[in-house]
Amino acid sequence: MTSLRPRLRFAPSPTGQLHIGGARTALFNWAFARRMGGSMVLRIEDTDPTRSKKEYEVAILDGLKRMGMDWDEGPDVGGDLGPYRQTERYDRYLEVAAGLQEAGWGYPCFCSSERLAELREGQMANKQNPRYDGHCKALTKQEVDEKIAAGEKPTLRFRVPEGQTTFKDLIRGDVTFQNTEVDDWIMVRADGNPTYNFVVVVDDSDMQISHVMRGEEHLTNTPKQVLVFKALGLDVPLYAHLPLMLGKDGKKLSKRTGDTALQDYLDNGYPPEAVLNFLCLQGWALDGENDLFSIDELVKNFAPESVAKGGSILDPDKFKWMAGEYIRRDSVERLAERCAPFMVAAGLMTAEEIESRQDWYEQAVRVEQERFSLYSELPGRLAYLFAADAELEWDKKAEKNARKHVEGAETLGQFAAWLETQFVDGNIVDAGALGQGAKQWLADRELKIPALFQPLRCVLTGAAGGADLFEIIALMGREMTMARVLSGADRLAAEV
Repeated sequence: MTSLRPRLRFAPSPTGQLHIGGARTALFNWAFARRMGGSMVLRIEDTDPTRSKKEYEVAILDGLKRMGMDWDEGPDVGGDLGPYRQTERYDRYLEVAAGLQEAGWGYPCFCSSERLAELREGQMANKQNPRYDGHCKALTKQEVDEKIAAGEKPTLRFRVPEGQTTFKDLIRGDVTFQNTEVDDWIMVRADGNPTYNFVVVVDDSDMQISHVMRGEEHLTNTPKQVLVFKALGLDVPLYAHLPLMLGKDGKKLSKRTGDTALQDYLDNGYPPEAVLNFLCLQGWALDGENDLFSIDELVKNFAPESVAKGGSILDPDKFKWMAGEYIRRDSVERLAERCAPFMVAAGLMTAEEIESRQDWYEQAVRVEQERFSLYSELPGRLAYLFAADAELEWDKKAEKNARKHVEGAETLGQFAAWLETQFVDGNIVDAGALGQGAKQWLADRELKIPALFQPLRCVLTGAAGGADLFEIIALMGREMTMARVLSGADRLAAEV
């Protein structure tokens, strides 16, 4: 099933938050569809009635949209080949299942769960791969009818033929499984619910999917699905099984080695563009030299054949570095907008206060832009601007630096008298000019820069390092600056 205009799909299960690996799968499918001028289909695989929840579906779609992805067909946008939720397609599945049974590809199985458990235990004890033994494969129609008449409810198993199954994988080349490795698996459960490996074939066929790009964990499912395609007399799509995403310990990504849900990263303040860029690097590279590139460059260059076979390592340090790079490259206006919810959540400003003080707020963001890597870090960096003077905490290093200068409190008091004359209408005329003036003030008194700057930074912000001191003073304005300096000088003089 190949075409000049390929059709790809992303088919999440709404049983939890979207895994970061699933987000990568969606991204690669989307990028290839857009590059080739094809179609992107979003399908919801909600056949697990106990775990599937509408709120998870909403969160998955919202997360993808926040990442800048869209789709041409899906449960929210419609399309000619729907429905796009599996729970709305049950009649179609049972129709196809009945056809397969009639053609001899499916047979009813009445084995109890107890018998199957005993079979599995015995095989494992004999160091055999657990598999169904075909106990019900030879039942006659009369025997089947009698069991059903007696109230027994069978499952419907797929009859795996002898031989081997080969399929084309755009990442791994031709992949072959011996059919002895594939047991007669269940297509429809005894309660009438169809299973994943069956319904996914019906869906991909009905929706004319030409390429199936998905995680490596699905590789062992593929021969089952290929056999169903062939049993139905259908073309088999091209497959591409993406490498696993691994933690720094080389093991499958888990909560212990890093966040696993896309929403975790967005909620923690990673820029969506950085998440996209980083996910691209999990098994693919633009040119081997440039780690930072745009989504447009991904779309222009992505091809499944260029994805690596080996597992990719999710390096959280590199991820955070990349987030910081995107923050530093962003416009102050957009950065301020994206940080605003975190400022509100931290209780520093309300949305109304941000709107009424927009110019001041954007200036505060600009002052810190070079110094934080996640949107969620900005409130901590600006908290000193909202603290009461007496409640401002000094970190140990800042206080140690301030107390190295025995005349620090006296120097601050003298500097405060000069500083007050530099304000015009409550604001600094120019932070750069103020800084030069302060250095001249120090030179006139034959004082070294740390003698003023280290105590001044401590009493203004409570931190040992950070933004330019005179940009901070410009943000604070006359009233806050003078109160902070004078109270801080008293605190330095009083505390030992």
